[in-house]
Amino acid sequence: MIQRIQSVYLLLATLVSGVLSYFFPTGFDKVGEINAPFYYEFLLISAFLSFVIIFIYKNRKLQFVLGRLNILLNVILLGVFVYLTLNVSGEVFASEKGIGRFIPVLSIVLIVLANKAIKKDEQLVKSVDRLR
Repeated sequence: MIQRIQSVYLLLATLVSGVLSYFFPTGFDKVGEINAPFYYEFLLISAFLSFVIIFIYKNRKLQFVLGRLNILLNVILLGVFVYLTLNVSGEVFASEKGIGRFIPVLSIVLIVLANKAIKKDEQLVKSVDRLR
């Protein structure tokens, strides 16, 4: 059942999280500012988790829980990006305040849509089981 709509949403979330690492800077080199390379790890974990969720289609409850975990990871990452964007002065290069920092929002939306579809599938299976 890999051809379900939630698989498409999760594949798009994987692509968004994987491509995101090319849209934000590697860190800040100015004195007094933090260079935090954990962005890449969070993005790779998010992309890997979205990809793994696609293939756990037989266990919809685990799929749903891992989707929520991925949403939480992306919300944390988005919070870090917003915090760092607000602390960057206006004199720095425009790429450090680029749109790449807000792409986790797209990933969150895609994972939420996938979770809705997973929940809908679970309810459909439960309703069919009641009819038996």
